[in-house]
Amino acid sequence: MQVSYPKKKINVLLLENIHEDAFQLFQNDGFNVTSEKSALSEEELLERIPFVHILGIRSKTNVPASVISQAKRLLSIGCFCIGTNQVDTEAAEKKGIPVFNAPYSNTRSVAELVIGEIIVLARKIGDQIRNNHEGRWTKESDGSHEIRGKVLGIVGYGHIGSQVSVLAEAMGMKVLFYDIQTKLPLGNAISMPTYNDLLKEVDFLTFHVPETEETMNLFTKKQIQLMKKGSYLINASRGKVVQIDDLAEALKSGHLAGAAVDVFPEEPKSNKEPFTSPLQNLKNVVLTSHIGGSTEEAQRNIGTEVALKLLKFINNGSTTFAVNFPNIEIGSIKAGYHRILNIHKNQSGFLRDINSIVSDLGGNILTQHLSTSMNIGYLAMEIDKNLGDELKNRIKEHPFSIRTRILY
Repeated sequence: MQVSYPKKKINVLLLENIHEDAFQLFQNDGFNVTSEKSALSEEELLERIPFVHILGIRSKTNVPASVISQAKRLLSIGCFCIGTNQVDTEAAEKKGIPVFNAPYSNTRSVAELVIGEIIVLARKIGDQIRNNHEGRWTKESDGSHEIRGKVLGIVGYGHIGSQVSVLAEAMGMKVLFYDIQTKLPLGNAISMPTYNDLLKEVDFLTFHVPETEETMNLFTKKQIQLMKKGSYLINASRGKVVQIDDLAEALKSGHLAGAAVDVFPEEPKSNKEPFTSPLQNLKNVVLTSHIGGSTEEAQRNIGTEVALKLLKFINNGSTTFAVNFPNIEIGSIKAGYHRILNIHKNQSGFLRDINSIVSDLGGNILTQHLSTSMNIGYLAMEIDKNLGDELKNRIKEHPFSIRTRILY
């Protein structure tokens, strides 16, 4: 009996201690799975990528164009996190490699951390903990505040920002937000017309934005000067959003009363490497090791979500929710047919040529799905099983074809 490419020969490499549930899903489906606890450097990844069919990473492994160019067997990349900026998604697209992520699975974990940090900063709990551990008793109310009635400013009102909004209102806070896109407010939250307007009104400011050219250094000395004296900053989004030296200066001067920072412009690749920051040992500053989504619940959900997306793509060709690829949702293969999956340069005339090939071979197309982006097209079609290999080879020879595979 003819079968698709044997799963035991499909190599899955999972890095950065991706949750065991993801490992089990791949293993139970018959794939050859290797899991590593730490990230790989570009040099290490270059050595291993030629033999990898599915790559799973978190936020510390970078996959630049130089790595993708050597990925001879790579079918897909899974980012087991929210962001995908660590992958050159355009280079991956041009080589026919869809990239999947988990944009929703850790939103609650990050939102809960932010609310906890707001309370910790308002009550100077970090300093109290350190004083007590060092043998100093500092019972006082100066500089400690309730968060009820205070104004929280949210920059980026997406999945995480909106959840922070709901939780903050439940704590009695007034919520203002700014987003470059028009967003429907939840609860009593108010959208502000400009970023600067938001900065002038808030007691607490939290960022929930991706890393883009527009968000790099979004918070510098210029923005700090617009904020109230005695206000607070929380950053659990991307490290390059905040200019760390300017933040440290504002904390030392007392213009900002405290900060909680979970992400940094440069972060250690593993828990074995040392961590240094200008924010260390400053008063009322909470520093955490990029743990916003690091809860057991979030990591389990992320592991399952991304693994299932990758498995669905490998097993039936669906690319739904890929971040860099034409999205196609396909059902199971009909009995008596094979499925041809083709990625090609988005050039006019390709589909006409493929249909002519099928016609020349005397074949029948049961279903055909085509979706395109600016760079590529993704074609999936069910064809007579007697045409399978011959048709696949004819399609592979087309000058526009990038990659073709067949599912039996």
